[in-house]
Amino acid sequence: MRKTAMTQQAGKIPTQLGPDEAVESRSSVVAGPGGASVQAAVAGPGEVPGEAEHVIPGAGPTLRPGERPTVRLRDTGPDDPPRYAPEWLELREGADAAARAVELLDPLRIRLANLPGKAGIVVHDLGCGTGSMGRWLAPRLDGAQHWILHDRDPYLLHFAAVAAPRSGADGSRVSTETRRGDVGRLTPDALAGASLVTASALLDVLTREEIDTLAAACTGAGCPALLTLSVAGRVDLTPSHPLDAEIAEAFNAHQRLGGLLGPDAVTAACEAFSERGATVRLHPSPWRLGPTESALTAQWLRGWVGAAVEQRPELRERADRYLSERLAACAAGELRVVVHHTDLLALSRPTGGAS
Repeated sequence: MRKTAMTQQAGKIPTQLGPDEAVESRSSVVAGPGGASVQAAVAGPGEVPGEAEHVIPGAGPTLRPGERPTVRLRDTGPDDPPRYAPEWLELREGADAAARAVELLDPLRIRLANLPGKAGIVVHDLGCGTGSMGRWLAPRLDGAQHWILHDRDPYLLHFAAVAAPRSGADGSRVSTETRRGDVGRLTPDALAGASLVTASALLDVLTREEIDTLAAACTGAGCPALLTLSVAGRVDLTPSHPLDAEIAEAFNAHQRLGGLLGPDAVTAACEAFSERGATVRLHPSPWRLGPTESALTAQWLRGWVGAAVEQRPELRERADRYLSERLAACAAGELRVVVHHTDLLALSRPTGGAS
C-alpha cells in the first residue's frame, strides 16, 4: 500500500515502510471521523469496492475478518478503538491546516516569548500521527525548537520524524525526537522542561479521566497546551437533506461509546484546565469543504454515515440511499460541507518546570 503525501514544509511523507516490527497489519488501521471506529466491508487486494464501501483506512469502516488494529490510543484491551492510518491523515492535512485557529497563536507566542532562558522551546506533540501539527506550527514560531513526538504507533512515528520541518519562522533550527507512549498515562514529570503541549483531533477520543490526566500533567508542569480540531458535534451540508440531522445525532452518539467524550470533550477540557488555574481560550476551527476538497468530503461522508449506521442499524436502508445521493453530489461539485471543530489554548500558571 503506497503512502505518499506532499507536506507543507518537509517534502514528502516517505513511500518506504517503517521498521518491520512497526507494521503488523497496515491495512487494518482504521477509525471514523473524530476517531470513532465503525464496521463495514473494505475491499481486499484486487477487489473492486462498492461505491458506498470504499473507505480509505482511517476515514471509517473497518477490518476484514481476522485482521486487528495496530494503532491504539491506550493499552486497555483488545476492544480498544483504533486511531488513524496515514492515508486518512494525508487526506485531511490540508483541511486541518486551513481550519486551525491562527487567532490563538498571538497569545501563545507572548507566553513562549516570556519563558525564562534563551535556549529555545521544547514542544510535546501528543498523538502526533504523521506529524501534521509540527508541519503547521513550527514554521509559525520563532526561535530554536525541539519537538518530542508522541504516538502509540511506531509506523506513524516513522512518517512524522522523516517529514518533520527543519526550521522555524525565523530560520532557527527545529529538531525532532519520537517517543512511543500512552497519553492516558501522562504525568507532570514526563513534561519536565516542556514549553508547550500540542495535539490535534485528540480530545474527542479521550475519556473524562484521561482529559483530567492531561490537564493535570500540563498545569503541573506549568506549560501551555494548544489542543486543536476537536469535533463540536455540528455539521452543515449544503444543499440540506431531511436525513442530515438524524445521521448527525447517531454519529454523535457513536462517538460517545465506551466512555469517550466525543463532542463533549472541549467542555470537559475547559473545566479540567480551569479548575487547575489555567486560562482557557476557545476559537472555532471548522473544516470548509467544497469542490476542491471532494476526495476528503467523500471519505468523510462514508465514515460519518458508516458510524451512524453502526450506532443505529435501522437507518441502514435509508442511509445507503442518502450516502449514494451525497456522493453523487460531491462528485458533481454540488455539495459543500462545514464540519465544526473547536481549538483550545490553555495557558497554565508557569512553574519551575517550564523552560
